[in-house]
Amino acid sequence: MARSSSQSRHRLANQILDLIRNARFEPGHHLREQALGDLLGVSRSPIRSALQLLCELGVVEARRNHGFFLLKPFDALQRLELEVPSSADRDLYDQLVGDRLRGHLPASLTQSEIAQRYSVDRVVLMRTLARLAEDGLIARNKGHGWTFLPMLDSRRAMASSYDFRRVIEPALFLVPTFKADPTALSRARAHHLYFLSHPDLSTVDATALFDTDASFHEMFAEFSGNAFFLQAIQQQNRLRRLLEFNSYGNLRRVRDWLREHVAIIDTVLAGDLERSSTMMREHLTAAFGKADSTAISD
Repeated sequence: MARSSSQSRHRLANQILDLIRNARFEPGHHLREQALGDLLGVSRSPIRSALQLLCELGVVEARRNHGFFLLKPFDALQRLELEVPSSADRDLYDQLVGDRLRGHLPASLTQSEIAQRYSVDRVVLMRTLARLAEDGLIARNKGHGWTFLPMLDSRRAMASSYDFRRVIEPALFLVPTFKADPTALSRARAHHLYFLSHPDLSTVDATALFDTDASFHEMFAEFSGNAFFLQAIQQQNRLRRLLEFNSYGNLRRVRDWLREHVAIIDTVLAGDLERSSTMMREHLTAAFGKADSTAISD
């Protein structure tokens, strides 16, 4: 198994352990793959792999044709934490993102320049570039080399983005075609509550936090039934991904927006769309105030 896959497997196993402890599950509890996947925002396949790892540790047992069941009581697992394998890929990813944000890297550069600058081998380099491209941070040039995609790289750009979002996103709830999906809302709510109850958010991959944030905003654009709204919000998420990536290290801010997201979800579930619209505007105003304190200067 590749190291990046091993990392994901160990992280998911730790997240499942968190859920077991928080929910105070007792031996014999059926750990359903689909339910865990919905809570953690992943498909059943990686959940199954993580549960198999917990089987190897004697925490869980697999019963043929029945699934996975907890063997140990939650209070016996308080000190169990799986060590996530280190990854040269993750280190290079973080270095590239950080150096770009600090202005230490040009918009475009070649693979040779990256390899020489960071002293990494070709395999690690290609995996990292593929991950950056998958996350929407870079794109391969037509000739050779790679280019960081456009981003909100100044205070002025960020302010313009939030001005745009404060007009668009609160309006989503009020268009005649808006139709909420209660199942999607409940799934998003459970996902947010999982992170709010997490004992140490500093161990959570920043990409997972960003994706949770971005998916929340895109969800309401989808509910609007208007493809133009959805495209606009998706574009804003692509633009803010790089600049706001490092802000997820501010755990107080993360917990603030998680709570605000849950409150908005609850008002939509209650059918109070006028209030939802007002709360979304307040949420974006507060988010800009906090993001502005760490924004890149003009």
